[in-house]
Amino acid sequence: MIRPLILSLAALCLAPLGLTQPVAIIGEKVWTGTAQGTLTNGVVVIDDGRIVSVGTGAAPAGMAQVQAKWVTPGLISAFSRTGIAEVPGEKSANDTGAGGSPFSAALNAADGFNPDATPIAVTRLEGFTRIAVAPDARSKLFAGQGFLADTSGLPGSIFKQRAFAFLVLGERGAALSGGSRPASWTALRGAFDDVRFFTARYMTHNDGNVLTRLDAQAFMPAVKGEQLILIEARRASDLEAIMDFKQENPMLKIAIVGADEGWRVADRLAAMNIPVIVDAFSNLPSTFSQLAATSENAARLAEAGVTVAIVNLDDSSHQARLAAQIAGNAVANGLPFDTAMQALTTAPARIFGMEGLGMLAPGARADVVAWDGDPLEITSAPTAVFIDGVSEPMESRQTRLRDRYLSLDESERPLAYRR
Repeated sequence: MIRPLILSLAALCLAPLGLTQPVAIIGEKVWTGTAQGTLTNGVVVIDDGRIVSVGTGAAPAGMAQVQAKWVTPGLISAFSRTGIAEVPGEKSANDTGAGGSPFSAALNAADGFNPDATPIAVTRLEGFTRIAVAPDARSKLFAGQGFLADTSGLPGSIFKQRAFAFLVLGERGAALSGGSRPASWTALRGAFDDVRFFTARYMTHNDGNVLTRLDAQAFMPAVKGEQLILIEARRASDLEAIMDFKQENPMLKIAIVGADEGWRVADRLAAMNIPVIVDAFSNLPSTFSQLAATSENAARLAEAGVTVAIVNLDDSSHQARLAAQIAGNAVANGLPFDTAMQALTTAPARIFGMEGLGMLAPGARADVVAWDGDPLEITSAPTAVFIDGVSEPMESRQTRLRDRYLSLDESERPLAYRR
């Protein structure tokens, strides 16, 4: 299928990759993520890495133009392991976790990030310009430090290291803490004590009750409420326990990943202003923590006033891009379209404090995506992606392989493929 990307003659002469110049991105529909709502026949003008204007009418004369069916902000993956696992099943190519390490909370996932990893370009081609990348918990409930990056695939694409601390509770936390939820909560409270009494506890020893010295130092900003804590939990009772802990420690900044039974405690989550990052495909009782899972989870949470971000948790290293498809399914199960778009843009930006991202507004960073159709339709795809105003290459290893073999001369085919 030929993608209906129409470039003006000026656009064909865009500056080389990596340079920016004024560009007008014109969409039959422009979803702004602001009070402007969705514009018909809208024009987004970008220059010098920023959005200059968002409105309707004619594009400035003589300016390079990109025509699209839809225009949106760059999508944001609120939870992934993109770029830290090239081949998840091969230990040497998987830096998501370290089960044999004596450290936990101090592990910095940014140290293992590879901007050349093949999933980066694949993720960008589906309209995702920013990703939140989390380590995985392997030996303790404390997984380590997550980071924020763009999907340009360039060196320096991490724009915030140690953006959040990630830990797991519920069934996984219990398994990693000795076999029960009481053990995991004892470990969490013990870790907080290690941080709070750091000076006395580590004066003569390297280890605290739960954390090593390095782990306690790394976990300190989270305990002080200076760093976001992402907590994986799914069962309603686990979510209640987290909210009880938040009440005991009101300074904490907490967001919950998973929350399959979140709809059961949605009112309290909303009242406590605790955002959730959900996989709206998770609708089956795969574990005892998901007995009340439903396809309407995202819709019910949003209706209660909870800030909801939508992700794909099934294959977070290679398939973060499927979050848009999942959001479309959430719309089919009652989530308003605008809320679903917010769950891919403004909500992740708000959760992680990404200033100037997730929206189309004057002064915002020029992460803009042009689409050939409704961005939540499975048959739609981006036709142009801009990150900080730079037009990104619309190719990946997969597209290069497709193009290579699609038109390969019969005589050049390997013997096994010749007829």
